[in-house]
Formats: sequence, structure tokens, C-alpha cells
Amino acid sequence: MAAVGGFFNWLFNTRPGVITLVVGGILFFLLIAYLLERKTKQQYYNHKKSEDDWDLLDDDENEDDN
Repeated sequence: MAAVGGFFNWLFNTRPGVITLVVGGILFFLLIAYLLERKTKQQYYNHKKSEDDWDLLDDDENEDDN
């Protein structure tokens, strides 16, 4: 039990532990956002794009960018 207490002490009471916690949280939520975006894109694959639509992953190339 002392090892678990030492880990939580390091995680919440030291600068590297807090930085690890923040960076880990950011990476975790970025992964969730990416997976949900892919799921939504698969669900609405036949949606016709309008000028107001934007794509986070932007897999399609626009002819206007030439």
C-alpha cells in the first residue's frame, strides 16, 4: 500500500507528476475526440457537403486549393 500512496503523492504533489497528469489528460481527451469524429464520419458518410461544412480530419482534397 505504501507504493500506491507514494505514487499518488508523486502524481499530485510534485511538479513532474502534475505535468504528467495534465499531459496525460490532454492526450486522453484528444484520443476520445478523434475516435468520436471517425465514428460520426462513418455514420454520416453520405452527407453532401455545403460551403458551411468543415472537416476536422479533411480527407478530401478541394479543387479550389490548386
